[in-house]
Amino acid sequence: MPLLFLNEKSWATTCEPARADRAMTDFVDAVRALAGVDTGGTALISEVPLKSLEIAEGYPIGKWIGAGPKNHARWQRLLSLQNRSPVRSVYPAPDADGHLEYRHEGEKVLGLGAAHFMDGIAVSLPVAPEWRTFTVRLERSELVELDDGSLEVEHETVDVRHVSAPSHVDEHRAWIRESGLARAATGRQIWERRAALYPHLQFLPRTEAQLSDLDPRWVVPVRRCLERLDASAADRDPATAAEPEWQSKVTPEGETRKRVCRFEDLDGEPATFHLHARFTPGAGRIHFRLIGEEGKIRIAHVGGKIRPDL
Repeated sequence: MPLLFLNEKSWATTCEPARADRAMTDFVDAVRALAGVDTGGTALISEVPLKSLEIAEGYPIGKWIGAGPKNHARWQRLLSLQNRSPVRSVYPAPDADGHLEYRHEGEKVLGLGAAHFMDGIAVSLPVAPEWRTFTVRLERSELVELDDGSLEVEHETVDVRHVSAPSHVDEHRAWIRESGLARAATGRQIWERRAALYPHLQFLPRTEAQLSDLDPRWVVPVRRCLERLDASAADRDPATAAEPEWQSKVTPEGETRKRVCRFEDLDGEPATFHLHARFTPGAGRIHFRLIGEEGKIRIAHVGGKIRPDL
């Protein structure tokens, strides 16, 4: 089950109690509907623990829970989900929030941004029109390390999956089911299921240990990077194109660094794997080379930026 991220911008707004009650009913029903699509377990990620939330200004969630047995029953249904906080606790690196920023209408957002970065779903309290939709558009800024070691801020516009009412769940139902069945949840699963997940990628034996020891919080960035490389290779015609039309940023190493990108290939001979895709935040790298006659991509390194002393 994908992670669900609470949109903190939709809480603690100016709203009369009756409207807040209706919104909470829709919110709980929507979250429970999401959990019902995939029985593999659902985690609701919030910046503060659920019990500390304020539904509307002057209306804490504790007051709502005590308003009647129906609200208490809904609260118990929420408690049946795993709740983790803060949002940054699920990021792949402790300093991720210092390298990556998401904004909605100019305002920094944590839950919505994490939902996009971690390939999950954002959930909101439907108290305003902008949250009554199944996708939300964000502005993303990311500090990336270039191959020469310098830093650069990259900007783009992205859409995040979003739910604030039970009807929105239908828009994501097929994706949730596919993600539960076809996506690896650990680095070890990426290795074991690599042939089925990425039919256009090949992996050197050395990557088995790198994937098996992958930090659990790095699984999503690596998985998404591999998915894009596989899709790029699938669309390439080796007879007419020297290299694929990349679906993620791919660059070659400079001449001075190619020597650190030589590894023993499948035939036992050394080969240079200087093409690389990046996964972030931080200096994550997937090094590979094109296998022209097969139309495949061969992966040699999954991890941090290769340093000369490694």
